Amino acid sequence: MRHHATYLFGGAERGMIENAVLHHEGGAITDIEGGDGARDAGRRLVIPALVNAHDHARPSMTSFGAGNMPLETWIGRSAFATPPDAYLAAAVSLARSARAGCGAMMIHYTRPSGRLGLVEEASAIARAAGDVGIRLAFALAVRDRNPIVYGEAGPLLDALPAESRHAIEEMFVKPPTSPAAYVALVDEIASAIAGPMVDVQYGPAGVQWCSRAMLEAIAEASVRTGRRVHMHLLETIYQRAWADSEFPQGIVTFLDEIGLLSDRLTLAHCIHARPDELDRIAAAGATIVTNFSSNLHLRSGLAPIADARRRGCAVAVGVDGIALDEDDDALREMRLVQLAHDGRGFERSWSRDEFLDEVTQTGRKSVGAPGPGRLAPGQPADFIVLDHDRLDRDAIMPVDPLDLLFARGNMSHIVEVVVASRSIVRDGQVQGIDLPAMENELRRQFRLNLPRHAALEAQWKPFEAALAGWFRTHCGCGS
Repeated sequence: MRHHATYLFGGAERGMIENAVLHHEGGAITDIEGGDGARDAGRRLVIPALVNAHDHARPSMTSFGAGNMPLETWIGRSAFATPPDAYLAAAVSLARSARAGCGAMMIHYTRPSGRLGLVEEASAIARAAGDVGIRLAFALAVRDRNPIVYGEAGPLLDALPAESRHAIEEMFVKPPTSPAAYVALVDEIASAIAGPMVDVQYGPAGVQWCSRAMLEAIAEASVRTGRRVHMHLLETIYQRAWADSEFPQGIVTFLDEIGLLSDRLTLAHCIHARPDELDRIAAAGATIVTNFSSNLHLRSGLAPIADARRRGCAVAVGVDGIALDEDDDALREMRLVQLAHDGRGFERSWSRDEFLDEVTQTGRKSVGAPGPGRLAPGQPADFIVLDHDRLDRDAIMPVDPLDLLFARGNMSHIVEVVVASRSIVRDGQVQGIDLPAMENELRRQFRLNLPRHAALEAQWKPFEAALAGWFRTHCGCGS
């Protein structure tokens, strides 16, 4: 198979190759040769496939009344989005990422449907990824403490009306999984679904939600198996305040002390990480995934991404289920990260070719995908074909193709997405599934599922107010 490119971005070292023909077969690029580059279809820009390095395979949460609220209440509201069908929900989410140019995606699975055993549910999600054609990283999230707030929830629950307390406890307070049982479960999931297109990882939800015993068990298992670990860290001001109280020596120091901080660790967000913590993350070779639009939607803050990179941190980009327009547009998300952290005036954080190359390479490493993502012979055939005529809509004078991409690019400019030599998206249409039909069916099932959460909806207002009061009182962040 071959693809003609007016411009082909081979990576920061290879640069932009003009008038090229990319040959690929059996999942790998076999050759890139010179060609005329021009075809009746118009000018084409070919770049490496993107990576959605942090996501949860959730629908758009504003549709569930979760808009304009901080993470600490947003998480409670996310119960309304419990998937009615694990395969369907995952297929829709994975397909939306693929449509936006992602060749791989991390699902940090925080809210199982409860309708299947967890191994069965993971298998359904892996099947969805196979049908879509996207590479999958799967990390089953685990919590064994603090199911409602970052500490003792008794006073909060005591202050609620009896009917409210019952509804909240029934929804959120579950028997915790033991560390040994969790590690064994991940091993079982890996035996069921891991393979060339699926990477299974450990998924502690975050330090505030996991006991020391759980984190130590995961750290030991990661060393023993070589399996990667994916978790949240320092996403909100309340998590920062909790961490400073709980770990006076420093939360990142704690992760280092128990053996969890390593080049196998991916940390989502790190919005409130301090310079010394970034230095320690960089020294360990751990990865930071930034989720720019999600951080804005949840009022979590702006992550110190340019400073993290200057200090040597590896940085990837994730959508986290809440892109700017809640459309999973990973291409626009990548642009937003680059624009927001590119420096001021004449001082630049990175060139655009360096940025695209680095986030692609780091993203692939974080999800266990093979190769650095550069377009060169012998590398995986994972790439995006974009309509350069539409990007260069005015065609007045020669302009750097990456400047046009980072100024205007979004998923509407994508002509084709190829993963492991398989064309998974063409002209905006996902090839392996009927995405519009599945989206409609998923909406229908969510509507039918609403009565399941009637008790929580009835008690939401007092619960939301109690949560806000608890965090203002206990996390020292004022009003």
